[in-house]
Amino acid sequence: MKPIWIVDDDQSIRFVLEKALLREHLPTRSFSNSRDVLAALNSAADDEGPQILVSDIRMPGGSGLELLEKVKAKHPGLPVIIMTAFSDLDSAVSAFQGGAFEYLPKPFDLPKAVELIRRAVEESQREEVAEERMGDAPEMLGQAPAMQDVFRAIGRLSQSNVTVMITGESGSGKELVARALHKHSPRASGPFVAINTAAIPKDLLESELFGHERGAFTGAQTMRRGRFEQADGGTLFLDEIGDMPFELQTRLLRVLSDGHFYRVGGHSAVKTNVRVIAATHQDLEQRVKDGAFREDLFHRLNVIRLRLPALRERKEDISVLTRHFLQQSAQQLGVEPKRISDAALAWLEVFNFPGNVRQLENICHWLTVMAPAQMVEAKDLPPEVGVSLTEPVAQSPAAFVGGGLAPVATAPAPAASAAAMPATAPVVAVPSMGALAGWESGLEAEAIALLGAGSTNVWDALTHRFESRLILAALSNTKGRRIEAAQKLGIGRNTITRKIQELGLDD
Repeated sequence: MKPIWIVDDDQSIRFVLEKALLREHLPTRSFSNSRDVLAALNSAADDEGPQILVSDIRMPGGSGLELLEKVKAKHPGLPVIIMTAFSDLDSAVSAFQGGAFEYLPKPFDLPKAVELIRRAVEESQREEVAEERMGDAPEMLGQAPAMQDVFRAIGRLSQSNVTVMITGESGSGKELVARALHKHSPRASGPFVAINTAAIPKDLLESELFGHERGAFTGAQTMRRGRFEQADGGTLFLDEIGDMPFELQTRLLRVLSDGHFYRVGGHSAVKTNVRVIAATHQDLEQRVKDGAFREDLFHRLNVIRLRLPALRERKEDISVLTRHFLQQSAQQLGVEPKRISDAALAWLEVFNFPGNVRQLENICHWLTVMAPAQMVEAKDLPPEVGVSLTEPVAQSPAAFVGGGLAPVATAPAPAASAAAMPATAPVVAVPSMGALAGWESGLEAEAIALLGAGSTNVWDALTHRFESRLILAALSNTKGRRIEAAQKLGIGRNTITRKIQELGLDD
Protein backbone atom coordinates (compact mmCIF):
# COMPACT_ATOMS: atom_id res chain seq x y z
CA MET A 1 0.00 0.00 0.00
CA LYS A 2 1.19 3.50 -0.75
CA PRO A 3 2.24 5.59 2.27
CA ILE A 4 0.31 8.31 4.04
CA TRP A 5 2.08 11.64 3.67
CA ILE A 6 2.12 13.84 6.77
CA VAL A 7 3.00 17.51 6.38
CA ASP A 8 3.53 19.58 9.53
CA ASP A 9 6.29 21.87 10.76
CA ASP A 10 5.71 20.54 14.28
CA GLN A 11 7.98 17.54 14.73
CA SER A 12 5.99 16.24 17.70
CA ILE A 13 2.76 16.09 15.64
CA ARG A 14 4.55 14.17 12.90
CA PHE A 15 6.03 11.75 15.45
CA VAL A 16 2.73 11.04 17.20
CA LEU A 17 0.86 10.44 13.93
CA GLU A 18 3.64 8.26 12.53
CA LYS A 19 3.65 5.99 15.59
CA ALA A 20 -0.15 5.76 15.72
CA LEU A 21 -0.41 4.88 12.03
CA LEU A 22 2.40 2.34 12.16
CA ARG A 23 0.51 0.54 14.95
CA GLU A 24 -2.34 0.26 12.44
CA HIS A 25 0.07 -1.13 9.83
CA LEU A 26 -0.24 2.05 7.75
CA PRO A 27 3.07 3.21 6.20
CA THR A 28 3.93 6.90 6.45
CA ARG A 29 6.22 9.55 4.98
CA SER A 30 6.68 12.88 6.70
CA PHE A 31 7.52 16.41 5.52
CA SER A 32 8.11 19.64 7.40
CA ASN A 33 6.99 22.04 4.67
CA SER A 34 4.86 22.18 1.53
CA ARG A 35 7.81 22.82 -0.83
CA ASP A 36 9.27 19.38 -0.12
CA VAL A 37 5.84 17.79 -0.67
CA LEU A 38 5.41 19.39 -4.08
CA ALA A 39 8.93 18.41 -5.09
CA ALA A 40 8.28 14.81 -4.03
CA LEU A 41 4.97 14.74 -5.90
CA ASN A 42 6.59 16.02 -9.08
CA SER A 43 9.35 13.42 -8.97
CA ALA A 44 7.23 10.46 -7.83
CA ALA A 45 5.87 7.90 -10.27
CA ASP A 46 2.15 7.19 -10.40
CA ASP A 47 2.51 4.20 -8.09
CA GLU A 48 4.84 6.01 -5.68
CA GLY A 49 2.63 8.86 -4.64
CA PRO A 50 0.68 9.12 -1.37
CA GLN A 51 -2.40 7.14 -0.48
CA ILE A 52 -3.70 10.21 1.33
CA LEU A 53 -2.22 13.55 2.38
CA VAL A 54 -2.50 14.97 5.92
CA SER A 55 -1.39 18.59 6.04
CA ASP A 56 -1.23 21.44 8.52
CA ILE A 57 -2.48 24.88 7.40
CA ARG A 58 0.15 27.28 8.75
CA MET A 59 3.66 26.24 7.79
CA PRO A 60 6.80 28.02 6.57
CA GLY A 61 7.24 27.95 2.82
CA GLY A 62 3.55 27.92 1.90
CA SER A 63 0.24 27.27 3.62
CA GLY A 64 -1.67 24.02 3.68
CA LEU A 65 -4.51 25.60 1.68
CA GLU A 66 -2.09 26.55 -1.10
CA LEU A 67 -0.72 23.02 -1.00
CA LEU A 68 -4.28 21.66 -1.18
CA GLU A 69 -4.99 23.73 -4.29
CA LYS A 70 -1.83 22.57 -6.07
CA VAL A 71 -2.25 18.92 -5.08
CA LYS A 72 -5.90 18.84 -6.19
CA ALA A 73 -4.95 20.37 -9.55
CA LYS A 74 -2.55 17.48 -10.22
CA HIS A 75 -4.27 14.68 -8.26
CA PRO A 76 -8.00 15.49 -8.01
CA GLY A 77 -8.87 12.09 -6.54
CA LEU A 78 -6.33 12.21 -3.70
CA PRO A 79 -8.00 12.60 -0.26
CA VAL A 80 -6.48 15.51 1.68
CA ILE A 81 -7.07 16.04 5.40
CA ILE A 82 -6.39 19.57 6.62
CA MET A 83 -5.19 20.11 10.22
CA THR A 84 -4.96 23.40 12.07
CA ALA A 85 -4.49 24.73 15.56
CA PHE A 86 -6.07 28.00 14.46
CA SER A 87 -9.60 26.80 13.87
CA ASP A 88 -11.89 29.43 12.39
CA LEU A 89 -14.76 29.64 9.94
CA ASP A 90 -12.70 31.00 7.05
CA SER A 91 -10.18 28.18 7.30
CA ALA A 92 -12.88 25.51 7.42
CA VAL A 93 -14.78 26.99 4.47
CA SER A 94 -11.59 27.43 2.44
CA ALA A 95 -10.56 23.85 3.14
CA PHE A 96 -13.83 22.35 1.96
CA GLN A 97 -14.06 24.69 -1.02
CA GLY A 98 -10.60 23.52 -2.01
CA GLY A 99 -11.75 19.91 -2.01
CA ALA A 100 -10.48 18.71 1.36
CA PHE A 101 -11.64 15.30 2.52
CA GLU A 102 -12.04 16.50 6.10
CA TYR A 103 -11.05 19.37 8.38
CA LEU A 104 -9.29 18.35 11.64
CA PRO A 105 -8.87 21.03 14.33
CA LYS A 106 -6.01 20.70 16.82
CA PRO A 107 -5.70 19.42 19.49
CA PHE A 108 -7.36 16.30 18.17
CA ASP A 109 -8.20 12.97 19.75
CA LEU A 110 -5.61 10.56 18.39
CA PRO A 111 -7.89 7.49 18.00
CA LYS A 112 -10.46 9.62 16.16
CA ALA A 113 -7.74 11.07 13.94
CA VAL A 114 -6.51 7.56 13.11
CA GLU A 115 -10.07 6.44 12.38
CA LEU A 116 -10.52 9.42 10.06
CA ILE A 117 -7.27 8.61 8.26
CA ARG A 118 -8.30 4.96 7.99
CA ARG A 119 -11.58 6.04 6.43
CA ALA A 120 -9.77 8.27 3.95
CA VAL A 121 -7.52 5.34 3.04
CA GLU A 122 -10.54 3.12 2.42
CA GLU A 123 -12.07 5.85 0.30
CA SER A 124 -8.93 6.21 -1.80
CA GLN A 125 -8.86 2.45 -2.34
CA ARG A 126 -12.45 2.53 -3.53
CA GLU A 127 -11.56 5.27 -5.98
CA GLU A 128 -8.91 3.05 -7.51
CA VAL A 129 -11.53 0.58 -8.73
CA ALA A 130 -14.14 1.25 -11.40
CA GLU A 131 -16.70 3.78 -10.26
CA GLU A 132 -20.34 2.99 -10.14
CA ARG A 133 -22.09 4.71 -13.04
CA MET A 134 -25.72 5.09 -13.90
CA GLY A 135 -26.99 5.44 -17.41
CA ASP A 136 -29.65 7.84 -18.45
CA ALA A 137 -32.58 7.25 -16.15
CA PRO A 138 -36.09 7.08 -17.50
CA GLU A 139 -38.49 9.92 -16.78
CA MET A 140 -40.08 7.93 -13.95
CA LEU A 141 -38.46 5.28 -11.78
CA GLY A 142 -40.29 2.48 -10.04
CA GLN A 143 -40.19 -1.28 -9.77
CA ALA A 144 -42.76 -1.69 -7.00
CA PRO A 145 -46.13 -3.22 -7.96
CA ALA A 146 -47.93 -0.01 -6.95
CA MET A 147 -45.82 1.99 -9.42
CA GLN A 148 -46.30 -0.59 -12.13
CA ASP A 149 -50.03 0.01 -11.80
CA VAL A 150 -49.39 3.73 -12.34
CA PHE A 151 -47.29 3.02 -15.42
CA ARG A 152 -50.00 0.81 -16.88
CA ALA A 153 -52.58 3.53 -16.27
CA ILE A 154 -50.42 6.10 -18.04
CA GLY A 155 -50.07 3.70 -20.95
CA ARG A 156 -53.82 3.16 -21.21
CA LEU A 157 -54.40 6.93 -21.11
CA SER A 158 -51.72 7.68 -23.71
CA GLN A 159 -54.21 8.08 -26.56
CA SER A 160 -56.89 9.83 -24.56
CA ASN A 161 -57.73 13.45 -23.81
CA VAL A 162 -59.90 12.60 -20.80
CA THR A 163 -59.65 14.65 -17.59
CA VAL A 164 -57.54 12.95 -14.90
CA MET A 165 -57.52 13.39 -11.14
CA ILE A 166 -54.23 12.43 -9.45
CA THR A 167 -54.40 11.77 -5.72
CA GLY A 168 -51.52 11.13 -3.37
CA GLU A 169 -49.61 12.51 -0.42
CA SER A 170 -47.52 15.65 -0.70
CA GLY A 171 -44.12 14.98 -2.21
CA SER A 172 -45.15 11.74 -3.92
CA GLY A 173 -44.53 13.08 -7.45
CA LYS A 174 -47.96 14.07 -8.76
CA GLU A 175 -46.62 16.73 -11.14
CA LEU A 176 -44.16 14.19 -12.57
CA VAL A 177 -47.09 11.88 -13.37
CA ALA A 178 -48.98 14.78 -14.94
CA ARG A 179 -46.00 15.57 -17.16
CA ALA A 180 -45.79 11.92 -18.20
CA LEU A 181 -49.49 11.90 -19.07
CA HIS A 182 -48.95 14.98 -21.23
CA LYS A 183 -45.79 13.67 -22.86
CA HIS A 184 -47.45 10.44 -23.95
CA SER A 185 -50.73 11.99 -25.06
CA PRO A 186 -51.87 13.31 -28.46
CA ARG A 187 -51.19 16.79 -27.01
CA ALA A 188 -47.49 16.15 -26.48
CA SER A 189 -46.53 18.80 -29.05
CA GLY A 190 -48.58 21.43 -27.21
CA PRO A 191 -47.61 23.34 -24.04
CA PHE A 192 -47.66 21.90 -20.54
CA VAL A 193 -48.64 24.57 -18.02
CA ALA A 194 -48.60 23.88 -14.27
CA ILE A 195 -50.09 26.01 -11.52
CA ASN A 196 -50.37 25.42 -7.79
CA THR A 197 -53.73 26.84 -6.80
CA ALA A 198 -52.74 26.87 -3.11
CA ALA A 199 -49.61 28.96 -3.71
CA ILE A 200 -51.35 31.96 -5.30
CA PRO A 201 -53.33 34.49 -3.24
CA LYS A 202 -57.09 34.27 -3.64
CA ASP A 203 -57.37 37.76 -5.14
CA LEU A 204 -54.82 36.98 -7.87
CA LEU A 205 -55.79 33.40 -8.70
CA GLU A 206 -58.68 34.36 -10.99
CA SER A 207 -56.45 36.62 -13.07
CA GLU A 208 -53.72 33.97 -13.06
CA LEU A 209 -56.09 31.33 -14.43
CA PHE A 210 -58.20 33.35 -16.85
CA GLY A 211 -56.13 36.48 -17.56
CA HIS A 212 -57.38 40.06 -17.43
CA GLU A 213 -58.11 43.00 -19.67
CA ARG A 214 -56.31 46.31 -19.45
CA GLY A 215 -57.75 48.44 -16.65
CA ALA A 216 -59.66 45.55 -15.08
CA PHE A 217 -58.19 46.46 -11.69
CA THR A 218 -55.53 48.69 -10.21
CA GLY A 219 -52.18 47.79 -11.71
CA ALA A 220 -53.63 46.05 -14.81
CA GLN A 221 -51.86 48.30 -17.30
CA THR A 222 -51.83 45.76 -20.12
CA MET A 223 -53.95 42.82 -21.25
CA ARG A 224 -52.67 39.50 -19.87
CA ARG A 225 -53.34 35.98 -21.08
CA GLY A 226 -54.16 33.52 -18.32
CA ARG A 227 -52.99 29.95 -17.86
CA PHE A 228 -55.92 28.53 -19.78
CA GLU A 229 -54.97 30.54 -22.86
CA GLN A 230 -51.29 29.72 -22.43
CA ALA A 231 -52.11 26.01 -22.33
CA ASP A 232 -54.32 26.11 -25.46
CA GLY A 233 -53.75 22.93 -27.47
CA GLY A 234 -51.90 21.32 -24.57
CA THR A 235 -52.34 20.38 -20.93
CA LEU A 236 -53.09 22.47 -17.83
CA PHE A 237 -52.04 20.92 -14.53
CA LEU A 238 -53.96 22.25 -11.52
CA ASP A 239 -52.08 21.17 -8.42
CA GLU A 240 -53.70 21.23 -4.97
CA ILE A 241 -57.13 21.71 -6.55
CA GLY A 242 -58.77 21.10 -3.17
CA ASP A 243 -57.58 24.52 -2.00
CA MET A 244 -59.22 26.44 -4.85
CA PRO A 245 -61.58 29.16 -3.52
CA PHE A 246 -65.22 28.16 -3.71
CA GLU A 247 -66.25 31.11 -5.91
CA LEU A 248 -63.61 30.22 -8.54
CA GLN A 249 -64.79 26.63 -8.69
CA THR A 250 -67.90 27.78 -10.57
CA ARG A 251 -65.80 29.45 -13.26
CA LEU A 252 -63.61 26.38 -13.58
CA LEU A 253 -66.71 24.20 -13.97
CA ARG A 254 -67.90 26.38 -16.87
CA VAL A 255 -64.58 26.05 -18.70
CA LEU A 256 -64.60 22.29 -18.25
CA SER A 257 -68.16 22.14 -19.54
CA ASP A 258 -67.89 24.08 -22.82
CA GLY A 259 -64.31 25.39 -23.09
CA HIS A 260 -65.37 29.07 -22.85
CA PHE A 261 -64.41 31.70 -20.26
CA TYR A 262 -64.09 35.46 -19.80
CA ARG A 263 -60.96 37.32 -18.82
CA VAL A 264 -61.25 39.45 -15.70
CA GLY A 265 -62.86 42.68 -16.84
CA GLY A 266 -63.60 41.23 -20.29
CA HIS A 267 -66.87 41.04 -22.21
CA SER A 268 -65.94 38.66 -25.01
CA ALA A 269 -65.86 34.91 -24.45
CA VAL A 270 -62.53 33.21 -25.08
CA LYS A 271 -62.46 29.69 -26.51
CA THR A 272 -59.75 27.32 -25.37
CA ASN A 273 -58.91 23.69 -26.06
CA VAL A 274 -57.18 22.41 -22.95
CA ARG A 275 -56.87 19.05 -21.26
CA VAL A 276 -57.10 19.49 -17.49
CA ILE A 277 -55.19 17.28 -15.06
CA ALA A 278 -55.92 18.01 -11.42
CA ALA A 279 -54.10 16.81 -8.33
CA THR A 280 -54.71 16.89 -4.60
CA HIS A 281 -53.45 15.38 -1.38
CA GLN A 282 -56.81 15.99 0.31
CA ASP A 283 -59.91 13.85 0.60
CA LEU A 284 -62.15 15.65 -1.89
CA GLU A 285 -65.17 13.51 -1.03
CA GLN A 286 -64.91 14.75 2.55
CA ARG A 287 -64.48 18.35 1.39
CA VAL A 288 -67.65 17.96 -0.70
CA LYS A 289 -69.50 16.74 2.40
CA ASP A 290 -68.10 19.69 4.37
CA GLY A 291 -69.35 22.13 1.73
CA ALA A 292 -65.84 23.33 0.84
CA PHE A 293 -65.80 21.84 -2.67
CA ARG A 294 -68.50 21.77 -5.32
CA GLU A 295 -69.91 18.31 -5.90
CA ASP A 296 -70.56 18.95 -9.61
CA LEU A 297 -66.95 20.11 -10.09
CA PHE A 298 -65.70 17.05 -8.24
CA HIS A 299 -67.56 14.74 -10.61
CA ARG A 300 -66.34 16.76 -13.60
CA LEU A 301 -62.71 16.36 -12.51
CA ASN A 302 -62.98 12.81 -11.23
CA VAL A 303 -63.41 11.14 -14.64
CA ILE A 304 -60.28 9.01 -14.25
CA ARG A 305 -58.72 8.82 -10.80
CA LEU A 306 -55.07 7.87 -10.55
CA ARG A 307 -53.71 7.20 -7.07
CA LEU A 308 -49.99 7.69 -6.60
CA PRO A 309 -48.54 5.51 -3.81
CA ALA A 310 -46.55 6.96 -0.93
CA LEU A 311 -42.86 6.08 -0.82
CA ARG A 312 -43.36 3.82 2.21
CA GLU A 313 -45.61 1.68 -0.03
CA ARG A 314 -42.85 1.21 -2.58
CA LYS A 315 -39.77 0.38 -0.50
CA GLU A 316 -38.35 -1.54 -3.45
CA ASP A 317 -37.76 1.73 -5.26
CA ILE A 318 -35.75 3.49 -2.56
CA SER A 319 -32.43 2.06 -3.70
CA VAL A 320 -32.75 3.06 -7.37
CA LEU A 321 -34.27 6.44 -6.47
CA THR A 322 -31.45 7.18 -4.04
CA ARG A 323 -28.75 6.44 -6.62
CA HIS A 324 -30.63 8.48 -9.21
CA PHE A 325 -30.95 11.51 -6.94
CA LEU A 326 -27.29 11.29 -5.88
CA GLN A 327 -26.32 11.27 -9.56
CA GLN A 328 -28.68 14.16 -10.25
CA SER A 329 -27.40 16.24 -7.33
CA ALA A 330 -23.80 15.70 -8.39
CA GLN A 331 -24.58 16.91 -11.90
CA GLN A 332 -26.31 20.02 -10.57
CA LEU A 333 -23.41 20.88 -8.28
CA GLY A 334 -20.68 19.93 -10.75
CA VAL A 335 -19.07 17.34 -8.46
CA GLU A 336 -18.40 13.63 -8.52
CA PRO A 337 -21.48 11.58 -7.61
CA LYS A 338 -21.53 9.99 -4.19
CA ARG A 339 -21.97 6.24 -3.77
CA ILE A 340 -24.03 4.75 -0.96
CA SER A 341 -23.28 1.68 1.12
CA ASP A 342 -25.66 -1.20 1.66
CA ALA A 343 -25.88 -0.35 5.38
CA ALA A 344 -26.97 3.21 4.61
CA LEU A 345 -29.52 1.96 2.10
CA ALA A 346 -30.88 -0.41 4.74
CA TRP A 347 -31.53 2.53 7.01
CA LEU A 348 -33.28 4.48 4.27
CA GLU A 349 -35.45 1.48 3.40
CA VAL A 350 -36.88 1.27 6.93
CA PHE A 351 -37.44 5.01 7.26
CA ASN A 352 -41.08 5.95 6.59
CA PHE A 353 -40.41 9.18 4.64
CA PRO A 354 -43.33 11.38 5.70
CA GLY A 355 -42.22 13.77 2.95
CA ASN A 356 -42.16 10.94 0.37
CA VAL A 357 -39.98 11.16 -2.74
CA ARG A 358 -39.34 14.88 -2.26
CA GLN A 359 -37.84 14.16 1.17
CA LEU A 360 -35.60 11.44 -0.28
CA GLU A 361 -34.45 13.86 -2.97
CA ASN A 362 -33.66 16.48 -0.32
CA ILE A 363 -31.70 13.92 1.71
CA CYS A 364 -29.63 13.08 -1.39
CA HIS A 365 -28.92 16.79 -1.93
CA TRP A 366 -27.84 17.00 1.71
CA LEU A 367 -25.55 13.98 1.38
CA THR A 368 -23.94 15.32 -1.78
CA VAL A 369 -22.96 18.47 0.08
CA MET A 370 -22.37 17.24 3.64
CA ALA A 371 -21.11 13.63 3.46
CA PRO A 372 -17.31 13.71 3.90
CA ALA A 373 -16.46 10.72 1.71
CA GLN A 374 -17.50 9.53 -1.72
CA MET A 375 -18.99 6.43 -0.12
CA VAL A 376 -21.96 7.38 2.06
CA GLU A 377 -22.11 5.29 5.22
CA ALA A 378 -25.03 4.93 7.65
CA LYS A 379 -23.46 7.39 10.09
CA ASP A 380 -23.39 10.05 7.34
CA LEU A 381 -27.20 10.11 7.00
CA PRO A 382 -29.02 13.21 8.30
CA PRO A 383 -30.42 13.17 11.87
CA GLU A 384 -34.06 12.77 10.83
CA VAL A 385 -33.35 9.25 9.58
CA GLY A 386 -32.57 8.29 13.18
CA VAL A 387 -29.32 6.37 12.66
CA SER A 388 -27.80 7.69 15.86
CA LEU A 389 -30.79 6.72 18.00
CA THR A 390 -30.94 2.97 17.59
CA GLU A 391 -29.16 -0.01 16.14
CA PRO A 392 -29.28 -0.77 12.43
CA VAL A 393 -32.21 -2.81 11.23
CA ALA A 394 -30.69 -4.30 8.16
CA GLN A 395 -30.83 -8.01 8.10
CA SER A 396 -27.85 -9.33 9.97
CA PRO A 397 -25.75 -11.90 8.12
CA ALA A 398 -26.42 -15.41 9.23
CA ALA A 399 -23.95 -16.68 11.72
CA PHE A 400 -23.00 -19.29 9.14
CA VAL A 401 -23.87 -19.67 5.50
CA GLY A 402 -25.09 -23.12 4.62
CA GLY A 403 -23.87 -24.44 7.94
CA GLY A 404 -27.16 -24.87 9.69
CA LEU A 405 -26.73 -21.93 12.06
CA ALA A 406 -29.54 -19.53 12.82
CA PRO A 407 -29.34 -15.86 11.83
CA VAL A 408 -28.25 -13.37 14.45
CA ALA A 409 -31.24 -11.82 16.23
CA THR A 410 -31.58 -8.14 15.46
CA ALA A 411 -33.14 -5.16 17.15
CA PRO A 412 -36.59 -3.99 16.21
CA ALA A 413 -36.99 -1.58 13.28
CA PRO A 414 -36.75 2.15 13.97
CA ALA A 415 -39.94 4.17 13.98
CA ALA A 416 -41.07 6.41 11.16
CA SER A 417 -39.24 9.48 12.41
CA ALA A 418 -36.72 10.59 14.97
CA ALA A 419 -39.50 12.14 17.05
CA ALA A 420 -41.10 8.75 17.51
CA MET A 421 -37.87 7.15 18.73
CA PRO A 422 -37.71 5.91 22.30
CA ALA A 423 -35.36 7.69 24.64
CA THR A 424 -33.39 4.53 25.24
CA ALA A 425 -31.95 2.70 22.27
CA PRO A 426 -33.00 -0.92 21.92
CA VAL A 427 -30.27 -3.51 22.23
CA VAL A 428 -29.56 -6.58 20.25
CA ALA A 429 -31.54 -9.48 21.61
CA VAL A 430 -29.55 -12.07 23.52
CA PRO A 431 -30.22 -15.57 22.25
CA SER A 432 -31.62 -18.04 24.69
CA MET A 433 -29.83 -21.19 25.69
CA GLY A 434 -32.13 -23.08 23.38
CA ALA A 435 -31.03 -20.96 20.49
CA LEU A 436 -27.40 -21.43 21.42
CA ALA A 437 -27.90 -25.16 21.52
CA GLY A 438 -29.40 -24.91 18.07
CA TRP A 439 -26.46 -23.22 16.42
CA GLU A 440 -23.99 -25.41 18.30
CA SER A 441 -25.85 -28.46 17.09
CA GLY A 442 -25.75 -27.03 13.59
CA LEU A 443 -22.01 -26.53 13.88
CA GLU A 444 -21.56 -30.09 15.10
CA ALA A 445 -23.69 -31.43 12.25
CA GLU A 446 -21.68 -29.47 9.70
CA ALA A 447 -18.42 -30.74 11.12
CA ILE A 448 -19.66 -34.34 11.06
CA ALA A 449 -20.76 -33.91 7.45
CA LEU A 450 -17.39 -32.51 6.38
CA LEU A 451 -15.46 -35.19 8.27
CA GLY A 452 -17.65 -37.87 6.77
CA ALA A 453 -16.97 -36.51 3.30
CA GLY A 454 -13.25 -36.97 3.88
CA SER A 455 -12.30 -33.30 4.25
CA THR A 456 -8.89 -32.69 5.79
CA ASN A 457 -9.17 -28.94 6.46
CA VAL A 458 -12.32 -28.94 8.59
CA TRP A 459 -10.77 -26.82 11.34
CA ASP A 460 -9.60 -24.06 8.99
CA ALA A 461 -12.80 -24.06 6.93
CA LEU A 462 -15.19 -23.73 9.89
CA THR A 463 -12.93 -21.35 11.77
CA HIS A 464 -12.75 -19.11 8.70
CA ARG A 465 -16.54 -19.01 8.43
CA PHE A 466 -17.02 -18.49 12.17
CA GLU A 467 -14.51 -15.63 12.42
CA SER A 468 -15.84 -13.97 9.27
CA ARG A 469 -19.40 -13.88 10.53
CA LEU A 470 -18.35 -12.78 14.00
CA ILE A 471 -16.34 -9.84 12.66
CA LEU A 472 -19.04 -8.87 10.15
CA ALA A 473 -21.64 -8.85 12.93
CA ALA A 474 -19.41 -6.62 15.06
CA LEU A 475 -18.74 -4.22 12.18
CA SER A 476 -22.45 -4.05 11.46
CA ASN A 477 -23.15 -3.27 15.10
CA THR A 478 -20.56 -0.45 15.16
CA LYS A 479 -21.44 0.86 11.67
CA GLY A 480 -18.03 -0.10 10.29
CA ARG A 481 -15.87 1.34 13.11
CA ARG A 482 -13.09 -1.24 13.47
CA ILE A 483 -11.61 -0.02 16.73
CA GLU A 484 -14.98 -0.10 18.46
CA ALA A 485 -15.76 -3.50 16.92
CA ALA A 486 -12.47 -4.88 18.27
CA GLN A 487 -13.30 -3.55 21.75
CA LYS A 488 -16.73 -5.19 21.71
CA LEU A 489 -15.27 -8.50 20.56
CA GLY A 490 -12.56 -8.31 23.23
CA ILE A 491 -9.64 -8.39 20.78
CA GLY A 492 -6.95 -5.90 19.87
CA ARG A 493 -7.10 -3.34 17.08
CA ASN A 494 -4.18 -4.97 15.32
CA THR A 495 -5.89 -8.35 15.61
CA ILE A 496 -9.12 -7.27 13.92
CA THR A 497 -7.16 -5.48 11.17
CA ARG A 498 -5.07 -8.59 10.55
CA LYS A 499 -8.12 -10.88 10.62
CA ILE A 500 -10.01 -8.67 8.15
CA GLN A 501 -7.07 -8.90 5.76
CA GLU A 502 -6.59 -12.64 6.25
CA LEU A 503 -10.28 -13.39 5.81
CA GLY A 504 -10.60 -11.22 2.71
CA LEU A 505 -13.28 -9.01 4.26
CA ASP A 506 -11.78 -5.88 2.70
CA ASP A 507 -12.84 -7.04 -0.77
